[in-house]
Amino acid sequence: MKKYITSIIDHFITWRVKHIPEKSFIYILSFVIGIVSGLAAILLKNTIHTAGHALTHWFKIDGFSYFYLAYPLIGILLTVFFVKYLVRDNIGHGVSKILYAISKKNSYLKPHNQYTSMLGSTLTIGFGGSVGAEAPIVLTGASIGSNMARMMRLNYKAITLMVGCGAAGAIGGIFKAPLAGLLFTLEVLMLDLTMASLIPLLISSVTAAVLAYFFMGDNVLLNFSASTVFQLSNIPFYILLGIACGLISYYFTRTSMWVESKLKKITCQFRRLLFGGVSLGALIFLFPSLWGEGYSTIITIFNGTGDQILNNSLFFGLSASSWTFLLVLVAILVFKVIAMALTNGSGGVGGIFAPTLFMGAVSGYLVALAVEYFTGIQLPKENFALVGMCGMMAGVMHAPMTAIFLIAEITGGFSMLIPLMMVATISYLTIMWFEPHSLYHKRLAQRGELITHHKDKTVLTLLKIEEVIEKDLLTINVNATLGELVKVVSKSRRNIFPVLDDEDGLVGIVLLDDIRDIMFQQEMYEKTFVHDLMISPPELVFPTDSMEQVMEKFAHSGAWNLPVVSNNKYLGFVSKAKIFNSYRSVLMHVSDE
Repeated sequence: MKKYITSIIDHFITWRVKHIPEKSFIYILSFVIGIVSGLAAILLKNTIHTAGHALTHWFKIDGFSYFYLAYPLIGILLTVFFVKYLVRDNIGHGVSKILYAISKKNSYLKPHNQYTSMLGSTLTIGFGGSVGAEAPIVLTGASIGSNMARMMRLNYKAITLMVGCGAAGAIGGIFKAPLAGLLFTLEVLMLDLTMASLIPLLISSVTAAVLAYFFMGDNVLLNFSASTVFQLSNIPFYILLGIACGLISYYFTRTSMWVESKLKKITCQFRRLLFGGVSLGALIFLFPSLWGEGYSTIITIFNGTGDQILNNSLFFGLSASSWTFLLVLVAILVFKVIAMALTNGSGGVGGIFAPTLFMGAVSGYLVALAVEYFTGIQLPKENFALVGMCGMMAGVMHAPMTAIFLIAEITGGFSMLIPLMMVATISYLTIMWFEPHSLYHKRLAQRGELITHHKDKTVLTLLKIEEVIEKDLLTINVNATLGELVKVVSKSRRNIFPVLDDEDGLVGIVLLDDIRDIMFQQEMYEKTFVHDLMISPPELVFPTDSMEQVMEKFAHSGAWNLPVVSNNKYLGFVSKAKIFNSYRSVLMHVSDE
């Protein structure tokens, strides 16, 4: 059967090459990917909503429920079982996985990623896991794009573009926000903005959004109506909100990574699952608004009924004008990040997108309430919640343009464009002072595996050191004589000679220029030894070095050739000339310009 399908694909590819130009086929494929990723987004959102509603719709709003203690643990348990015994692969941190695939795996995403992330996140979030469904669906869409492109035998540039199309389609479909899908791909996945990439991304994003409208009607995810128009007198408070969002974004990034790192140190998976699930259940029991993605809480704030955030909790009935209500909101902000990290760190599958929006809405609402409580100035709380979502997205994801247009698109809040832009910019500048990388990019950046918009760094990231090691240099033993060295020189086409000990360890190098004056003086052949002629290399290169580190060593030493060693064993040399040739080849491979 597999051979039969492969044969059909091969015949189709042959026909396509003859009859459909490459550019036209890219447009057609981006349209197909938009349809499939859009359908996947619609399916996932509805499945999660149905599961969550079935489990909690019968809870009384004026009392707490002990089921909150059990549901998250059950969901994470089912997810871990699914991942460990059925998937047998890590499917968490979807966006970081896409970035790693683009940086280090030629944009290859495994076929199972087309559906496993959806199933895993449904189990996690449907049972109350405090994460979002956006990262899993983005990974799903990107994997659909990657596998379709590879099936059609496209090159690296086209595969990467189709990965972006799948991601844009997923965002466009899940939020009915085609422009946000495009900007997310450009800002977060860091694809180049060229006309060759812009049109396919738009096709996928718009197609998925239209499909979502067709199946789900014209109701947007978050319905927003500006309670008051933008007023100049509120600018100081929007500036305050922007700074607050930037600082909270910093807390979000550092705390989530810290909690997950601590959970990883629990080597027994069952203990890690038990600790994470029980802790998460306890937090959701205390603060039921931490349940799931949190969109219901955002809608509650937009409807002007923010005091209902405390429904089903021990704090039910607190007045929104009391200082204790403000403290509870602060606690919700503090614990939302911990709940999210516990969900992912203990084995759940989900992303940071929805938690970021949740914290932004609560932050904006809290700032407006606090200003009113301490100064008596009444601010439009719904407007501040809306703008806070934008500020948190800009800070956490380092994607201000995506934040501005996503929030404006999904809420219809274009009348708030000026404060959206203001708060997004201030939040972004604030967190950049402390943290140069977003949570999506931070792990890869620490390992030097991050693709960026900086083309030189992008190409250096894609270059692999093992591909540029030269092994044609003739070596000489450290105890050899000048006469033996001259014989080696006569057989070599290079002007550098690695000096090795008896165990093939590198102890130095001999440069042809340094022995040119004595190499024809035969009376010195038996009296002069290599260890008297060798010098230490200016720098050593290791197989674990990134190519950017290698270039820094070249720049620091001023050398054109540097030896590569591993555990002091000589492996070969790298040269600037070889790297430059490879650089040009990779640049042509990845760039349309």
